[in-house]
Amino acid sequence: MREFKHTIKDKNGLHARPAGMLASVAKTFESDIKVEAQGKEADGKRLLSLMSLGAKCGTELHFKINGKDEDVAEKALIEHCNTRLDGE
Repeated sequence: MREFKHTIKDKNGLHARPAGMLASVAKTFESDIKVEAQGKEADGKRLLSLMSLGAKCGTELHFKINGKDEDVAEKALIEHCNTRLDGE
């Protein structure tokens, strides 16, 4: 299992567009991808599940990746978070 954390820096938080893009990236992997925030857990491959976290600017997301391609998935998700969830 691989794990990493990312703090949302986008002033709009994890709204529909970035959540959808995150789910799209996660869906390309076989591994199970869970995202935790504020005591809630979401399926990283499902838009509505990610949005249910209610993650705002400053919220820390805790990613848990488990499966055959977890190493590659972790790298891709870290890259995505650093480039797409930071409001740039």
